[in-house]
Amino acid sequence: MSTDVARKVADAVLYEGYVLYPYRASSQKNQVRWQWGVLLPRPHAEASGEAWRCRTECLVEPGQAARLQLTVRFLQVQRKQMEEREGDDFKPVDALEVGTERWSTWDEGVEQESDAEFALADLLDAPCETKIVVPGGQEVEPVEGGRAVRTRWPVSGVVRASAERIEGPYGLVRVRVDVENDTPFDEPGSPRDIALRHSLVAAHLLLAISDGAFVSPLDHPEWAAGAVAACQNTGMWPVLVGEEGSRDVMLSSPIILYDYPQIAPESPGELFDGTEIDEILSLRTMALTDEEKRQARGTDPRAARLIDRVDAMPPEILERLHGTVRYLEGVTGADPSAADPSAADPGALPWWDPGADESVSPETDHVMVGEVQVARGSQVRLKPGLRRTDAQDMFLAGRIARVEAVLSDVDYNTYLAVTLTDDPGADLQQWHGRFLYFHPDEVEPL
Repeated sequence: MSTDVARKVADAVLYEGYVLYPYRASSQKNQVRWQWGVLLPRPHAEASGEAWRCRTECLVEPGQAARLQLTVRFLQVQRKQMEEREGDDFKPVDALEVGTERWSTWDEGVEQESDAEFALADLLDAPCETKIVVPGGQEVEPVEGGRAVRTRWPVSGVVRASAERIEGPYGLVRVRVDVENDTPFDEPGSPRDIALRHSLVAAHLLLAISDGAFVSPLDHPEWAAGAVAACQNTGMWPVLVGEEGSRDVMLSSPIILYDYPQIAPESPGELFDGTEIDEILSLRTMALTDEEKRQARGTDPRAARLIDRVDAMPPEILERLHGTVRYLEGVTGADPSAADPSAADPGALPWWDPGADESVSPETDHVMVGEVQVARGSQVRLKPGLRRTDAQDMFLAGRIARVEAVLSDVDYNTYLAVTLTDDPGADLQQWHGRFLYFHPDEVEPL
């Protein structure tokens, strides 16, 4: 079950940005492609500054018979060259009218996988490696007025796995997996689109453990913090995947994710853009002209299926995309009626309306930090947590700030709105209501 869920998420990673709205080859945003998890041939990577290898390090709590299964997944670039018939010969063209569609010359992606399995005891004794060998090939598809020639180039790589015990009483093992592109390539100065033909594109790694459990790099126990911090991941971001609470499968992704990512059940199919809202993107796709849809269908078979699916989308499916609020009990495990009178009384004021909730007063509320009561006017020292995503937060560590308000979000999490005491523009920040926000465990009362 965990592996099935993991593969759905991994597929979304594999095709993120594959072809973007308006889904036709002539669109400017589809001229520069293949941005995530690209492992180029080493000579080209060293000349251009891009990556030719990636590294994943994660922690395992092993049993006596622990075994590790690795699956490297990536796309192999396949060139679809349209050729127009000229007598007995063919000439390359950017696009060709094929029936009611306009087929474009385009780089398609072919899914590839490489599997390996090791006993963890063997990895502790000595590093192990396995080869990735993907052959090239060519296929010719006759079409009206010409042909489509699909060409793939050989791609090769190596997967190196090793393990080492972590000193201490907890029996942890650090697993390291390096994936490298070792495809022979003697054109380091060639354009990137040529090098991509010999690359592992959108490369990511699925790791499964039997008789053992992975330790979350994001939500780990305190005793594992030092070992987690010592793990070095290059170009990859490992997270737990599968059913919530399971620890037998991990996805190492070139895209930053949280533990247990899921595909929204409301989403009817791939739109190739995880940063977009399904409803908006579906509506905009419906609004494409017939000519634009014709070109999109001729760009890529996956784009054609997307266009057909959106065109045939029934109203009830589109309505389902209009917005979903996950039931609060499913998020917090709490009974919402205990904190939300409207949950028990439908006629009561909505619980998400702070203006109608007299129990909320950011200017007079307080929160306990340790044994100290912190409220508006309190002086605190800032200690930004490790989970923050803004790199500039490191410059706030140790700074002194004044608490301006104690706030709560709709999930009843508490935050402190603060201004820096040594900021000459603090009065302007107060006037505009533009503050810095910290969890109570990210401050030290003074």
